[in-house]
Amino acid sequence: MLASEFSDSTLSQQGSGEFDPMFIITKLGAKVNRVIVAGMLERLDPRETSNGSTLWQGQLRDPSGLHFFSVGDYAPESMRELTIQLSSRVEDGESIMLLMTAKARYFQNEEGAVYTSLRPEEAAIITREDYRNWLVRASEGMLERMDLLEKSISLEKSITALEAANIPQNMQEGILLASEHYGEIDTEPYRLNIMNALDIAEDKVPSFTTKTNVSSQSNLSIGGGEDDSTDSDTVEGVDLKQVLLDLISRLDQGEGVDFDTLLSNAAARGHDRDASELCLDELTEDGTVHEPRFGWFKITN
Repeated sequence: MLASEFSDSTLSQQGSGEFDPMFIITKLGAKVNRVIVAGMLERLDPRETSNGSTLWQGQLRDPSGLHFFSVGDYAPESMRELTIQLSSRVEDGESIMLLMTAKARYFQNEEGAVYTSLRPEEAAIITREDYRNWLVRASEGMLERMDLLEKSISLEKSITALEAANIPQNMQEGILLASEHYGEIDTEPYRLNIMNALDIAEDKVPSFTTKTNVSSQSNLSIGGGEDDSTDSDTVEGVDLKQVLLDLISRLDQGEGVDFDTLLSNAAARGHDRDASELCLDELTEDGTVHEPRFGWFKITN
């Protein structure tokens, strides 16, 4: 699931039994207990807890936003070992594209704000082709949920009505809960997420490539195995300024593109945010790009 749909969620469901599963209900009606996510490993930092153990907190970025995750003593041993190995590589500045299966979690603070997060159970470094395939599948799933939600808008809010309209059984309860909790949903931002994801999947814009050659020894998987389908492309040949210009051209809806959206999309394609910010400054200084208002960028005609 693309990060935007999961992170927008503020509704959870859990039975009264001690071992009943917990679900996050997204705005599009998906009931999420476990989810497969992928993206660039942007951050992985250790934090010492009150009981003296180490909790690793990380961020995984895809074209739509960030997934936040944590790996602690509760995680499988193989997941903890992989996390320690990944942390040293991230610290060395290596760009890593990761795919993980994770348990959905959420936290509600005293003010009532809800934050979603993930507890990874399995993970593996993936190739550029693997990431493309995941982007397509995640986009297809989001588009299907959008279509079902829009189909349900004119229907009576009941299981019987959804069944009669051929809404799949696994989506019926989630759609009803989402409709009651979230009300009317603007799906246009999700459509933009899909367009951005498919642009990367189809190589219409430069996307993630590893900074260093990936050997079978470093291509880690959760079980300590190897994945022979390595990707030895590098980012050195990619013109970052052109990447930023392409992004502005694609994302500008008339008012320009805001700073965070621009750098986040560049990061989803494997480019360091600091380097992107430096290039954006250079583009502004030489007049190629201008700011019609502070923090929003347009290509100069």
